[in-house]
Amino acid sequence: MIRRVVQIHHLDRYWEVKQNLEYWLSRSPAECLAAVEELRREVYGDLHRLQRVARVVQMKDAADIEALGGE
Repeated sequence: MIRRVVQIHHLDRYWEVKQNLEYWLSRSPAECLAAVEELRREVYGDLHRLQRVARVVQMKDAADIEALGGE
């Protein structure tokens, strides 16, 4: 069943968002990156970089490579 959703937006909240946008658009890219880095450290701690997960898949034979368009 599809429900109807009604959202009420208050104009005072709109002005706050607009002021925030104007503020960040007036900042330099370096200042924006510094702010993002500060928020990242608050959430993830003092890591030098974000952790990444990689999965390595090995091909069984030359037929697999040829199927992918390799040599």
